[in-house]
Amino acid sequence: MDLGGLTVEEYLKENGIKPSYQRIRIFEYLIKNQNHPNVDTIYRALYKDIPTLSRTTVYNTMKLFREKNITQMINIEDTETRYDADVSPHGHFKCTQCGNIFDVRMDVSDMEVEGLDSFRVEETHLYFKGTCDDCIEEKKS
Repeated sequence: MDLGGLTVEEYLKENGIKPSYQRIRIFEYLIKNQNHPNVDTIYRALYKDIPTLSRTTVYNTMKLFREKNITQMINIEDTETRYDADVSPHGHFKCTQCGNIFDVRMDVSDMEVEGLDSFRVEETHLYFKGTCDDCIEEKKS
């Protein structure tokens, strides 16, 4: 993910976020590991290096990042909230076998959608579910 030549600290400041050590590390994790993690995944990845980190801190940080529009929530399943630092318009594909979520590049500006003429669209989410290439190949073996 491109931050426009800014460091994570500068990027957070530019988006109105006080760049604490924990916030910097959480955002670095999101941009380096584009695995669409949930709060628990982020916590487990970072708590060994940051002993003062708590799940509540991760949750609150993700809420702040969402409010400042530097991450987006992904709710493909009702029981699971994941996060993505890529806030550009794109879709997601969730493999029903391995549970991984993949980015799907698409030009949503060309989509013809009927019935929204009188509405103000504030967010667009497009999700696909199925079996990823790796799981298909694994079944063939």
